[in-house]
Amino acid sequence: MELHDVQIDESTGFEPRFALRPLGELEDVTLREAEGGLSVLVTPSPWGMPKRGWRRLPVRLEPGEWLRWQFNLRFGATCGCGSDWSYRLETLNLAYGRPAGFSGKPARSVIELDDLR
Repeated sequence: MELHDVQIDESTGFEPRFALRPLGELEDVTLREAEGGLSVLVTPSPWGMPKRGWRRLPVRLEPGEWLRWQFNLRFGATCGCGSDWSYRLETLNLAYGRPAGFSGKPARSVIELDDLR
């Protein structure tokens, strides 16, 4: 199974970047196929704040379903290269099989937005 990876972010002017990857090569995301479904677990960067002492269980997708997983992070400039904070809102839209697309409501939704003060 191949993963069709499309990344869009502010640093590239929101210009989409496309890649085909093997199933296990998506950064910070664990994907496992079993019993006709897909198990998805997102693990935010350990360098970001706030620290999340708990982790959700993996989310299971059936063929044709899609998932939206959102989380936010704050990074400090601890490298001596400045004192500004940087903030990220990560949104993973992941479809298993051949869904109709990412319009409408996802079959599964995980929202891990935290106070970043």
